[in-house]
Amino acid sequence: MEIADELAETRAQGWRTLAALHARIEDTLERALQRAHDLSVSEYSLLDVLSRQETFTGCYLRMTQLSRAVVLSQSATTRLVTRLERRGLLQRYLCPDDRRGIYTEVTPEGRAALDRARSTHDESLAEALRAAAELPELAPLVDALATLRAVPATDASVR
Repeated sequence: MEIADELAETRAQGWRTLAALHARIEDTLERALQRAHDLSVSEYSLLDVLSRQETFTGCYLRMTQLSRAVVLSQSATTRLVTRLERRGLLQRYLCPDDRRGIYTEVTPEGRAALDRARSTHDESLAEALRAAAELPELAPLVDALATLRAVPATDASVR
């Protein structure tokens, strides 16, 4: 095998390992959030990002920025916002500066749902990482995650 082939295979194996860790974590979070709070991981993530937007960015996110922040397509983000809006957890309004822009805000009911779900999310995430750390192929990634520092969200980080 040539060096280029070996590097490609190493990258591919690294990606498969990362994808496996992501899938395990997402599955654990999905089951816990659905069971306890009737929220999907995507719904929780969207509520979480929106609840932090004013605090950390000092402004509101447009739908394109929001879709990047929750790692969904724009159409999937719009459907998700619509679903949460119907449940009374979000509200949309036109941007006062640019009537073409639409902002989304968490309602008091949405904040309450997020507050109730936060400990379930955090405990399930810790549980999923503990379980993954016991698997030799995933342990290095779990260790790498433990070394990351929290970086406050900025407008640039959600682009």
